[in-house]
Amino acid sequence: MLFNSLEFLFFFPVVTILYFVLPHRFRWVWLLAASCYFYMSFMPIYMLILGATIVVDYYAGIYIEQSVGERRKHFLWLSLLANIGMLAVFKYYNFINDNLSWLLTGFALKNPVPYLHIILPIGLSFHTFQAMSYTIEVYRGNQAAERHLGIYALYVMFYPQLVAGPIERPQNVLHQFYEKHHFDYQRITDGLKLMAWGMFKKVVVADRLAVLVGQVYDHPNQYTGLPLWVATAFFSIQIFCDFSGYSDIALGSAQVMGFSLMQNFNRPYYAKTISEFWRRWHISLSTWFRDYLYISLGGNRVGAWRKQWNLFLVFMVSGIWHGASWNFVIWGAMHGFYLVFANLTANYRNRWVERLGLKQLPHFYKVLQVSTVFILTSFAWIFFRAKDFKTAWYIVTHLGVGVRTQWQQLAQGRQWEQYVFLHKGIGFFSVALAVIILMELVHWQQRHKQLRVYLQTQPLLWRWTLYYGIVFAILLLCMYQAPAQFIYFQF
Repeated sequence: MLFNSLEFLFFFPVVTILYFVLPHRFRWVWLLAASCYFYMSFMPIYMLILGATIVVDYYAGIYIEQSVGERRKHFLWLSLLANIGMLAVFKYYNFINDNLSWLLTGFALKNPVPYLHIILPIGLSFHTFQAMSYTIEVYRGNQAAERHLGIYALYVMFYPQLVAGPIERPQNVLHQFYEKHHFDYQRITDGLKLMAWGMFKKVVVADRLAVLVGQVYDHPNQYTGLPLWVATAFFSIQIFCDFSGYSDIALGSAQVMGFSLMQNFNRPYYAKTISEFWRRWHISLSTWFRDYLYISLGGNRVGAWRKQWNLFLVFMVSGIWHGASWNFVIWGAMHGFYLVFANLTANYRNRWVERLGLKQLPHFYKVLQVSTVFILTSFAWIFFRAKDFKTAWYIVTHLGVGVRTQWQQLAQGRQWEQYVFLHKGIGFFSVALAVIILMELVHWQQRHKQLRVYLQTQPLLWRWTLYYGIVFAILLLCMYQAPAQFIYFQF
Protein backbone atom coordinates (compact mmCIF):
# COMPACT_ATOMS: atom_id res chain seq x y z
CA MET A 1 0.00 0.00 0.00
CA LEU A 2 1.44 3.35 -1.03
CA PHE A 3 1.15 6.42 1.16
CA ASN A 4 0.10 8.38 -1.93
CA SER A 5 -2.73 6.01 -2.85
CA LEU A 6 -6.49 6.26 -2.45
CA GLU A 7 -6.35 3.06 -0.42
CA PHE A 8 -4.15 4.71 2.22
CA LEU A 9 -6.54 7.66 2.34
CA PHE A 10 -9.10 5.27 3.84
CA PHE A 11 -6.65 3.00 5.69
CA PHE A 12 -5.00 5.73 7.78
CA PRO A 13 -8.10 7.31 9.40
CA VAL A 14 -9.73 3.93 10.06
CA VAL A 15 -6.58 2.55 11.74
CA THR A 16 -6.02 5.75 13.72
CA ILE A 17 -9.60 6.20 14.92
CA LEU A 18 -9.93 2.58 16.04
CA TYR A 19 -6.52 2.82 17.72
CA PHE A 20 -7.84 5.54 20.03
CA VAL A 21 -11.25 3.90 20.48
CA LEU A 22 -9.86 0.52 21.55
CA PRO A 23 -8.80 -0.14 25.16
CA HIS A 24 -5.05 0.24 25.62
CA ARG A 25 -4.43 -3.49 26.15
CA PHE A 26 -5.77 -4.29 22.66
CA ARG A 27 -4.06 -1.51 20.74
CA TRP A 28 -0.89 -3.47 19.97
CA VAL A 29 -3.03 -6.25 18.45
CA TRP A 30 -4.85 -3.75 16.24
CA LEU A 31 -1.62 -2.07 15.11
CA LEU A 32 0.02 -5.41 14.35
CA ALA A 33 -3.01 -6.57 12.33
CA ALA A 34 -3.11 -3.25 10.45
CA SER A 35 0.64 -3.49 9.75
CA CYS A 36 0.24 -7.05 8.44
CA TYR A 37 -2.54 -5.90 6.12
CA PHE A 38 -0.44 -2.92 5.00
CA TYR A 39 2.50 -5.16 4.08
CA MET A 40 0.40 -7.94 2.55
CA SER A 41 -1.26 -5.44 0.23
CA PHE A 42 1.98 -5.45 -1.77
CA MET A 43 2.47 -9.24 -2.05
CA PRO A 44 0.93 -11.54 0.61
CA ILE A 45 3.36 -14.45 0.19
CA TYR A 46 6.30 -12.44 1.46
CA MET A 47 4.61 -12.10 4.83
CA LEU A 48 5.90 -15.63 5.47
CA ILE A 49 9.51 -14.46 5.00
CA LEU A 50 9.06 -11.55 7.34
CA GLY A 51 7.33 -13.77 9.88
CA ALA A 52 10.15 -16.32 9.80
CA THR A 53 12.84 -13.71 10.50
CA ILE A 54 10.74 -12.23 13.30
CA VAL A 55 10.52 -15.60 15.06
CA VAL A 56 14.26 -16.27 14.63
CA ASP A 57 15.30 -12.86 15.96
CA TYR A 58 12.78 -12.94 18.82
CA TYR A 59 14.19 -16.19 20.21
CA ALA A 60 17.76 -15.19 19.38
CA GLY A 61 17.36 -12.10 21.56
CA ILE A 62 16.12 -14.17 24.50
CA TYR A 63 18.89 -16.76 24.18
CA ILE A 64 21.54 -14.04 23.82
CA GLU A 65 20.37 -12.47 27.07
CA GLN A 66 20.21 -15.81 28.91
CA SER A 67 23.56 -17.13 27.68
CA VAL A 68 27.12 -16.39 28.77
CA GLY A 69 30.50 -16.47 27.07
CA GLU A 70 30.80 -17.62 23.49
CA ARG A 71 27.23 -18.92 23.41
CA ARG A 72 25.96 -15.34 23.35
CA LYS A 73 28.02 -14.67 20.24
CA HIS A 74 26.79 -17.89 18.61
CA PHE A 75 23.16 -16.85 18.99
CA LEU A 76 23.98 -13.37 17.68
CA TRP A 77 25.60 -14.85 14.59
CA LEU A 78 22.62 -17.16 14.10
CA SER A 79 20.36 -14.10 14.00
CA LEU A 80 22.67 -12.09 11.74
CA LEU A 81 23.16 -14.97 9.31
CA ALA A 82 19.41 -15.55 9.10
CA ASN A 83 18.82 -11.90 8.18
CA ILE A 84 21.81 -11.53 5.88
CA GLY A 85 20.93 -14.88 4.31
CA MET A 86 17.48 -13.57 3.38
CA LEU A 87 19.08 -10.53 1.74
CA ALA A 88 21.65 -12.72 -0.01
CA VAL A 89 19.01 -14.96 -1.56
CA PHE A 90 16.40 -12.42 -2.56
CA LYS A 91 18.57 -9.41 -3.33
CA TYR A 92 22.06 -10.60 -4.29
CA TYR A 93 21.78 -14.16 -5.53
CA ASN A 94 21.10 -13.29 -9.18
CA PHE A 95 23.61 -10.42 -9.10
CA ILE A 96 26.36 -12.76 -7.89
CA ASN A 97 25.23 -15.41 -10.35
CA ASP A 98 25.31 -12.99 -13.29
CA ASN A 99 28.85 -11.94 -12.42
CA LEU A 100 29.88 -15.59 -12.05
CA SER A 101 28.47 -16.31 -15.51
CA TRP A 102 30.40 -13.37 -16.95
CA LEU A 103 33.61 -14.60 -15.31
CA LEU A 104 33.17 -18.19 -16.51
CA THR A 105 32.39 -17.00 -20.04
CA GLY A 106 35.91 -15.57 -20.18
CA PHE A 107 37.22 -19.10 -19.70
CA ALA A 108 34.76 -20.56 -22.21
CA LEU A 109 32.85 -22.27 -19.39
CA LYS A 110 29.12 -22.46 -18.71
CA ASN A 111 27.68 -21.48 -15.36
CA PRO A 112 25.82 -24.49 -13.90
CA VAL A 113 24.10 -22.42 -11.18
CA PRO A 114 20.47 -21.68 -12.16
CA TYR A 115 18.95 -18.21 -12.30
CA LEU A 116 16.14 -17.64 -9.78
CA HIS A 117 12.97 -15.92 -10.96
CA ILE A 118 12.11 -14.19 -7.70
CA ILE A 119 10.89 -10.74 -6.78
CA LEU A 120 12.63 -8.78 -4.04
CA PRO A 121 10.26 -8.44 -1.06
CA ILE A 122 9.47 -4.77 -0.67
CA GLY A 123 11.43 -3.01 2.06
CA LEU A 124 13.49 -6.13 2.84
CA SER A 125 16.71 -4.20 3.46
CA PHE A 126 15.00 -1.81 5.86
CA HIS A 127 13.28 -4.26 8.18
CA THR A 128 16.27 -6.61 8.00
CA PHE A 129 18.57 -3.87 9.31
CA GLN A 130 16.04 -2.92 11.98
CA ALA A 131 15.85 -6.53 13.15
CA MET A 132 19.66 -6.79 13.18
CA SER A 133 19.94 -3.66 15.31
CA TYR A 134 17.70 -5.35 17.91
CA THR A 135 19.85 -8.46 18.40
CA ILE A 136 23.08 -6.42 18.31
CA GLU A 137 21.78 -4.07 21.01
CA VAL A 138 20.67 -7.03 23.15
CA TYR A 139 24.12 -8.59 22.69
CA ARG A 140 25.80 -5.32 23.71
CA GLY A 141 23.60 -5.08 26.79
CA ASN A 142 21.94 -1.85 25.68
CA GLN A 143 18.48 -3.40 25.32
CA ALA A 144 16.66 -6.05 27.33
CA ALA A 145 15.35 -8.94 25.28
CA GLU A 146 11.68 -8.47 24.44
CA ARG A 147 9.58 -11.27 25.95
CA HIS A 148 6.34 -10.31 24.21
CA LEU A 149 6.40 -11.84 20.71
CA GLY A 150 3.56 -9.63 19.50
CA ILE A 151 5.27 -6.44 20.65
CA TYR A 152 8.54 -7.51 19.05
CA ALA A 153 6.73 -8.31 15.80
CA LEU A 154 5.14 -4.85 15.93
CA TYR A 155 8.61 -3.30 16.42
CA VAL A 156 9.70 -4.84 13.13
CA MET A 157 6.40 -4.36 11.28
CA PHE A 158 5.10 -1.00 12.51
CA TYR A 159 3.46 0.13 9.26
CA PRO A 160 4.58 3.81 9.06
CA GLN A 161 8.26 2.85 8.79
CA LEU A 162 8.02 -0.78 7.69
CA VAL A 163 9.05 -0.53 4.04
CA ALA A 164 11.36 2.51 3.84
CA GLY A 165 12.39 3.47 7.34
CA PRO A 166 13.53 5.24 9.31
CA ILE A 167 15.54 2.27 10.57
CA GLU A 168 14.75 2.46 14.27
CA ARG A 169 16.71 1.24 17.27
CA PRO A 170 14.85 -0.85 19.87
CA GLN A 171 15.68 1.63 22.67
CA ASN A 172 13.66 4.31 20.88
CA VAL A 173 10.59 2.35 19.81
CA LEU A 174 9.93 -0.79 21.83
CA HIS A 175 8.96 0.96 25.06
CA GLN A 176 6.52 3.19 23.15
CA PHE A 177 4.29 0.22 22.33
CA TYR A 178 3.68 -0.26 26.06
CA GLU A 179 2.81 3.38 26.69
CA LYS A 180 -0.77 4.61 26.61
CA HIS A 181 -1.13 7.42 24.10
CA HIS A 182 -4.01 9.78 24.71
CA PHE A 183 -5.84 11.83 22.12
CA ASP A 184 -3.92 15.12 21.95
CA TYR A 185 -5.20 17.78 19.55
CA GLN A 186 -1.90 19.64 19.19
CA ARG A 187 0.12 16.47 18.62
CA ILE A 188 -2.39 15.14 16.11
CA THR A 189 -2.57 18.36 14.10
CA ASP A 190 1.24 18.59 14.10
CA GLY A 191 1.41 15.06 12.73
CA LEU A 192 -1.16 15.81 10.03
CA LYS A 193 0.77 18.93 8.99
CA LEU A 194 3.95 16.89 8.64
CA MET A 195 2.09 14.29 6.57
CA ALA A 196 0.69 17.03 4.30
CA TRP A 197 4.15 18.51 3.80
CA GLY A 198 5.54 15.07 2.97
CA MET A 199 2.72 14.49 0.51
CA PHE A 200 3.44 17.86 -1.13
CA LYS A 201 7.09 16.93 -1.59
CA LYS A 202 6.18 13.56 -3.08
CA VAL A 203 3.19 14.12 -5.38
CA VAL A 204 3.79 17.77 -6.32
CA VAL A 205 7.57 18.09 -6.47
CA ALA A 206 9.10 14.61 -6.82
CA ASP A 207 6.53 13.13 -9.21
CA ARG A 208 6.61 16.23 -11.44
CA LEU A 209 10.40 16.17 -11.58
CA ALA A 210 10.27 12.44 -12.30
CA VAL A 211 8.61 13.25 -15.65
CA LEU A 212 11.39 15.67 -16.61
CA VAL A 213 14.15 13.34 -15.40
CA GLY A 214 12.63 10.32 -17.13
CA GLN A 215 12.44 12.22 -20.41
CA VAL A 216 16.25 12.31 -20.47
CA TYR A 217 17.38 9.30 -18.44
CA ASP A 218 15.04 6.91 -20.26
CA HIS A 219 16.42 8.07 -23.64
CA PRO A 220 19.93 9.36 -22.82
CA ASN A 221 21.38 8.72 -26.29
CA GLN A 222 19.16 11.48 -27.64
CA TYR A 223 20.84 14.12 -25.47
CA THR A 224 24.21 15.71 -24.78
CA GLY A 225 25.39 18.59 -22.67
CA LEU A 226 22.87 20.87 -20.96
CA PRO A 227 19.83 18.53 -20.96
CA LEU A 228 21.93 15.93 -19.12
CA TRP A 229 22.96 18.56 -16.54
CA VAL A 230 19.38 19.77 -16.07
CA ALA A 231 17.98 16.24 -15.68
CA THR A 232 20.75 15.25 -13.27
CA ALA A 233 20.19 18.32 -11.07
CA PHE A 234 16.45 17.64 -11.09
CA PHE A 235 17.01 14.03 -10.07
CA SER A 236 19.00 15.19 -7.05
CA ILE A 237 15.96 17.17 -5.93
CA GLN A 238 13.52 14.43 -6.98
CA ILE A 239 15.12 11.70 -4.90
CA PHE A 240 15.33 14.01 -1.88
CA CYS A 241 11.65 14.98 -2.15
CA ASP A 242 10.61 11.38 -2.82
CA PHE A 243 12.46 9.84 0.11
CA SER A 244 12.15 12.69 2.63
CA GLY A 245 8.49 12.99 1.62
CA TYR A 246 8.00 9.33 2.59
CA SER A 247 9.84 9.92 5.87
CA ASP A 248 7.67 12.94 6.69
CA ILE A 249 4.49 10.93 6.10
CA ALA A 250 5.88 8.06 8.19
CA LEU A 251 6.86 10.33 11.08
CA GLY A 252 3.61 12.28 10.84
CA SER A 253 1.33 9.24 10.80
CA ALA A 254 3.20 7.76 13.78
CA GLN A 255 3.01 11.08 15.63
CA VAL A 256 -0.76 11.26 15.20
CA MET A 257 -1.02 8.04 17.21
CA GLY A 258 1.52 9.25 19.78
CA PHE A 259 4.68 7.51 18.55
CA SER A 260 7.97 9.35 18.06
CA LEU A 261 10.26 8.17 15.26
CA MET A 262 13.74 9.51 14.55
CA GLN A 263 14.33 12.31 12.07
CA ASN A 264 15.69 10.91 8.81
CA PHE A 265 16.50 14.10 6.85
CA ASN A 266 17.74 17.53 7.83
CA ARG A 267 18.04 19.75 4.74
CA PRO A 268 20.96 17.71 3.29
CA TYR A 269 21.62 19.98 0.31
CA TYR A 270 22.54 22.77 2.71
CA ALA A 271 25.58 20.74 3.80
CA LYS A 272 28.98 22.41 3.38
CA THR A 273 30.94 19.12 3.27
CA ILE A 274 30.26 15.56 2.13
CA SER A 275 30.65 14.41 5.73
CA GLU A 276 27.96 16.87 6.80
CA PHE A 277 25.77 15.73 3.92
CA TRP A 278 25.76 12.22 5.36
CA ARG A 279 24.88 13.55 8.80
CA ARG A 280 21.81 15.10 7.19
CA TRP A 281 20.82 12.49 4.56
CA HIS A 282 19.11 9.18 5.47
CA ILE A 283 20.28 9.69 9.03
CA SER A 284 18.94 6.37 10.31
CA LEU A 285 21.02 4.42 7.77
CA SER A 286 24.14 6.58 8.17
CA THR A 287 24.11 6.12 11.94
CA TRP A 288 23.38 2.39 11.51
CA PHE A 289 26.54 1.89 9.46
CA ARG A 290 28.51 4.10 11.84
CA ASP A 291 27.42 2.27 14.99
CA TYR A 292 27.36 -1.31 13.73
CA LEU A 293 29.98 -1.48 10.98
CA TYR A 294 32.42 1.44 11.16
CA ILE A 295 32.91 1.22 14.94
CA SER A 296 33.14 -2.58 14.73
CA LEU A 297 35.97 -2.17 12.21
CA GLY A 298 37.86 -0.01 14.67
CA GLY A 299 36.25 3.38 14.13
CA ASN A 300 38.59 6.21 15.06
CA ARG A 301 40.70 3.97 17.30
CA VAL A 302 42.87 2.63 14.46
CA GLY A 303 45.71 4.22 12.52
CA ALA A 304 45.13 7.05 10.04
CA TRP A 305 45.29 4.94 6.87
CA ARG A 306 43.24 2.10 8.35
CA LYS A 307 40.62 4.65 9.37
CA GLN A 308 40.35 5.92 5.79
CA TRP A 309 40.11 2.38 4.45
CA ASN A 310 37.36 1.55 6.93
CA LEU A 311 35.48 4.68 5.88
CA PHE A 312 35.76 3.75 2.21
CA LEU A 313 34.69 0.17 2.91
CA VAL A 314 31.60 1.32 4.82
CA PHE A 315 30.44 3.36 1.84
CA MET A 316 31.12 0.48 -0.52
CA VAL A 317 28.86 -1.69 1.65
CA SER A 318 26.30 1.14 1.74
CA GLY A 319 26.28 1.12 -2.07
CA ILE A 320 25.71 -2.65 -2.14
CA TRP A 321 22.94 -2.27 0.45
CA HIS A 322 21.12 0.09 -1.88
CA GLY A 323 21.04 -2.30 -4.79
CA ALA A 324 22.46 -5.42 -6.40
CA SER A 325 24.14 -3.61 -9.28
CA TRP A 326 27.61 -2.32 -10.08
CA ASN A 327 26.05 1.11 -10.48
CA PHE A 328 25.25 1.18 -6.76
CA VAL A 329 28.70 -0.14 -5.87
CA ILE A 330 30.25 2.69 -7.89
CA TRP A 331 27.89 5.21 -6.28
CA GLY A 332 28.95 4.08 -2.81
CA ALA A 333 32.63 4.03 -3.81
CA MET A 334 32.36 7.59 -5.11
CA HIS A 335 31.06 8.86 -1.79
CA GLY A 336 33.74 6.87 0.00
CA PHE A 337 36.36 8.48 -2.23
CA TYR A 338 34.88 11.94 -1.64
CA LEU A 339 35.22 11.51 2.13
CA VAL A 340 38.69 9.98 2.09
CA PHE A 341 39.96 12.63 -0.33
CA ALA A 342 38.47 15.38 1.83
CA ASN A 343 40.14 13.98 4.95
CA LEU A 344 43.54 13.56 3.32
CA THR A 345 43.56 17.01 1.72
CA ALA A 346 41.98 18.99 4.58
CA ASN A 347 45.16 20.83 5.60
CA TYR A 348 46.11 21.62 2.02
CA ARG A 349 42.66 22.97 1.21
CA ASN A 350 42.55 25.05 4.40
CA ARG A 351 45.83 26.72 3.45
CA TRP A 352 44.40 27.69 0.06
CA VAL A 353 41.26 29.04 1.71
CA GLU A 354 43.48 31.26 3.88
CA ARG A 355 45.57 32.41 0.92
CA LEU A 356 42.53 33.30 -1.15
CA GLY A 357 40.93 35.11 1.78
CA LEU A 358 37.68 33.16 1.44
CA LYS A 359 37.00 33.29 5.16
CA GLN A 360 36.79 37.05 4.89
CA LEU A 361 33.85 36.47 2.54
CA PRO A 362 31.79 34.06 4.69
CA HIS A 363 28.57 34.19 2.66
CA PHE A 364 30.37 33.63 -0.64
CA TYR A 365 32.46 30.87 0.91
CA LYS A 366 29.37 29.11 2.23
CA VAL A 367 27.63 29.30 -1.15
CA LEU A 368 30.79 27.89 -2.76
CA GLN A 369 30.90 25.00 -0.30
CA VAL A 370 27.20 24.16 -0.59
CA SER A 371 27.35 24.34 -4.39
CA THR A 372 30.39 22.07 -4.49
CA VAL A 373 28.68 19.45 -2.33
CA PHE A 374 25.54 19.61 -4.49
CA ILE A 375 27.56 19.16 -7.69
CA LEU A 376 29.53 16.23 -6.27
CA THR A 377 26.45 14.44 -4.92
CA SER A 378 24.54 15.11 -8.15
CA PHE A 379 27.38 13.65 -10.20
CA ALA A 380 27.29 10.51 -8.05
CA TRP A 381 23.49 10.30 -8.41
CA ILE A 382 24.02 9.62 -12.14
CA PHE A 383 25.08 6.06 -11.29
CA PHE A 384 22.18 5.74 -8.86
CA ARG A 385 19.55 6.76 -11.43
CA ALA A 386 20.90 5.27 -14.67
CA LYS A 387 19.48 1.85 -15.49
CA ASP A 388 22.93 0.30 -16.03
CA PHE A 389 26.61 1.16 -16.19
CA LYS A 390 26.57 1.69 -19.96
CA THR A 391 23.89 4.34 -19.61
CA ALA A 392 25.66 6.03 -16.70
CA TRP A 393 28.94 6.07 -18.60
CA TYR A 394 27.30 7.64 -21.64
CA ILE A 395 25.84 10.42 -19.48
CA VAL A 396 29.13 11.06 -17.68
CA THR A 397 31.13 11.22 -20.92
CA HIS A 398 28.59 13.46 -22.69
CA LEU A 399 27.99 16.06 -20.00
CA GLY A 400 30.38 18.45 -21.73
CA VAL A 401 29.54 17.60 -25.34
CA GLY A 402 28.09 20.54 -27.26
CA VAL A 403 27.63 22.75 -24.18
CA ARG A 404 29.20 25.83 -25.77
CA THR A 405 27.00 25.63 -28.85
CA GLN A 406 23.93 24.99 -26.70
CA TRP A 407 24.61 28.09 -24.57
CA GLN A 408 24.98 30.19 -27.72
CA GLN A 409 21.65 28.94 -29.04
CA LEU A 410 19.95 29.68 -25.71
CA ALA A 411 21.41 33.20 -25.75
CA GLN A 412 19.78 33.64 -29.16
CA GLY A 413 16.43 32.52 -27.75
CA ARG A 414 16.55 29.14 -29.51
CA GLN A 415 16.22 25.50 -28.37
CA TRP A 416 14.93 26.27 -24.86
CA GLU A 417 12.27 23.60 -25.34
CA GLN A 418 14.93 20.93 -25.95
CA TYR A 419 17.84 22.03 -23.75
CA VAL A 420 16.05 23.37 -20.66
CA PHE A 421 12.34 22.49 -20.76
CA LEU A 422 13.21 18.90 -21.82
CA HIS A 423 10.36 18.77 -24.37
CA LYS A 424 7.71 19.25 -21.65
CA GLY A 425 6.88 22.88 -22.36
CA ILE A 426 7.53 26.09 -20.49
CA GLY A 427 4.34 25.71 -18.43
CA PHE A 428 5.24 22.29 -17.01
CA PHE A 429 8.83 23.39 -16.40
CA SER A 430 7.77 26.65 -14.73
CA VAL A 431 5.47 24.85 -12.29
CA ALA A 432 8.30 22.45 -11.41
CA LEU A 433 10.65 25.36 -10.80
CA ALA A 434 8.04 27.25 -8.76
CA VAL A 435 7.33 24.36 -6.37
CA ILE A 436 11.07 23.80 -5.88
CA ILE A 437 11.49 27.47 -4.96
CA LEU A 438 8.55 27.24 -2.56
CA MET A 439 10.06 24.18 -0.89
CA GLU A 440 13.44 25.88 -0.55
CA LEU A 441 11.83 28.95 1.01
CA VAL A 442 10.40 26.64 3.66
CA HIS A 443 13.81 25.02 4.13
CA TRP A 444 15.38 28.46 4.51
CA GLN A 445 12.85 29.36 7.18
CA GLN A 446 13.58 26.07 8.98
CA ARG A 447 17.16 27.11 9.68
CA HIS A 448 16.01 28.34 13.08
CA LYS A 449 12.84 26.38 13.90
CA GLN A 450 10.44 23.88 12.38
CA LEU A 451 7.74 25.41 10.21
CA ARG A 452 5.04 23.85 12.41
CA VAL A 453 6.50 25.55 15.48
CA TYR A 454 6.82 28.86 13.65
CA LEU A 455 3.22 28.74 12.45
CA GLN A 456 1.90 28.29 15.99
CA THR A 457 2.99 31.86 16.73
CA GLN A 458 1.34 33.32 13.64
CA PRO A 459 -2.19 34.79 13.29
CA LEU A 460 -4.99 32.29 12.75
CA LEU A 461 -5.90 33.66 9.30
CA TRP A 462 -2.33 33.34 8.02
CA ARG A 463 -1.99 29.80 9.38
CA TRP A 464 -5.15 28.48 7.81
CA THR A 465 -4.44 30.25 4.53
CA LEU A 466 -1.17 28.34 4.33
CA TYR A 467 -2.79 25.04 5.33
CA TYR A 468 -5.46 25.35 2.64
CA GLY A 469 -2.79 26.47 0.18
CA ILE A 470 -0.80 23.27 0.71
CA VAL A 471 -3.93 21.11 0.39
CA PHE A 472 -5.04 22.84 -2.81
CA ALA A 473 -1.50 22.63 -4.21
CA ILE A 474 -1.57 18.87 -3.63
CA LEU A 475 -4.98 18.54 -5.31
CA LEU A 476 -4.28 20.89 -8.23
CA LEU A 477 -0.61 20.28 -8.97
CA CYS A 478 -0.15 16.60 -8.24
CA MET A 479 0.51 14.32 -11.20
CA TYR A 480 -2.82 12.63 -11.96
CA GLN A 481 -1.73 9.12 -12.80
CA ALA A 482 -1.43 5.78 -11.06
CA PRO A 483 0.28 6.41 -7.68
CA ALA A 484 4.04 6.51 -8.27
CA GLN A 485 5.99 4.11 -6.07
CA PHE A 486 8.54 5.67 -3.76
CA ILE A 487 12.09 5.27 -5.09
CA TYR A 488 13.46 3.65 -1.94
CA PHE A 489 10.79 0.91 -1.96
CA GLN A 490 13.09 -1.03 -4.30
CA PHE A 491 15.63 -1.41 -1.51
